[in-house]
Amino acid sequence: MSVTIWHNPRCSKSRQTLALLQDNGVTPEIRLYLNVPPTEQELLDVQAMLGGPVLGFTRTGEKTFRELGLTKTSGDADLLAALVAHPILIERPIVIANGQARIGRPPENVLDLL
Repeated sequence: MSVTIWHNPRCSKSRQTLALLQDNGVTPEIRLYLNVPPTEQELLDVQAMLGGPVLGFTRTGEKTFRELGLTKTSGDADLLAALVAHPILIERPIVIANGQARIGRPPENVLDLL
């Protein structure tokens, strides 16, 4: 099984989710998404796997979110453009496996992918 985690090592939930995967015998591909930002198509793919609006994996509490003039009622196209340009706005961590994705908040959310 191929498992990928969009990981930010400075985030405690991201570190906890990575540890949980490893504790369950999974060695995921670690993508440091702030260094290697996802493309628009990759974000669209994750949106489809998560099954919800772009807002569902957008960090609305970030300063950048407000500075860009975004709100919780902003459309998917505007939010998607912001995530591409500012990957800090992507909720973390995101684990992708078997054509599905989960946000590791809490980390146990990813266990049903295994």
